[in-house]
Amino acid sequence: MSYSSIHRCVNDGSFVGRVNACIAQEQTRRGDPPNPGVLSDPMRWHVASAADVEAAYAAALDAGTPDPGGDPTVITDGMILANVQANWT
Repeated sequence: MSYSSIHRCVNDGSFVGRVNACIAQEQTRRGDPPNPGVLSDPMRWHVASAADVEAAYAAALDAGTPDPGGDPTVITDGMILANVQANWT
């Protein structure tokens, strides 16, 4: 685990957008109005710090992937969803 890769991931606009989309979808599924801003900041840290996400993001950085946070072959929607659900408050 690298604090540097976690920091880059949590500040990656594409990654944050995908996490926000997941939060909004989960809020809707739970019957709440979609408002990802309420959970965005803490949730993106939870997801970026998850071992599977961090390892995938770091490997993509090492490989020179141009948009690791937006590339669903690097961090899958399933990875984001699983980590959002695991950290839902």
